[in-house]
Amino acid sequence: QVQLVESGGGLVQAGGSLRLSCAASGRTDSSINMGWFRQAPGKERDFVAAISWNSISRVYGDSVKGRFTISKDNAKNTVNLQMNSLKPEDTAVYYCAASGWGISPIEYKYWGQGTQVTVSS
Repeated sequence: QVQLVESGGGLVQAGGSLRLSCAASGRTDSSINMGWFRQAPGKERDFVAAISWNSISRVYGDSVKGRFTISKDNAKNTVNLQMNSLKPEDTAVYYCAASGWGISPIEYKYWGQGTQVTVSS
């Protein structure tokens, strides 16, 4: 059993920055891929970013490339998402996911409860 808890969400103005963190607990190990997804009301859960267990490979959704950066700290069992140049369309509940790889949420086994990010125009 792996528990994921997101933090760092909130309200920010367009053009601002926000840093999300995800802390993993329970039965975890260093060799775990992690990712971020987001879901807005009435929308599907979309891929944001993913990072390999060794932090060598990082991929991003087209809508966030150049603005978001994913990072991972294996010693602390955390994954972070630095979000810059935020846009109103970034408004969504952001979910941390673990033990998967790819752009589809069905590829991931573990999920956090989500943290709300609201970007005002």
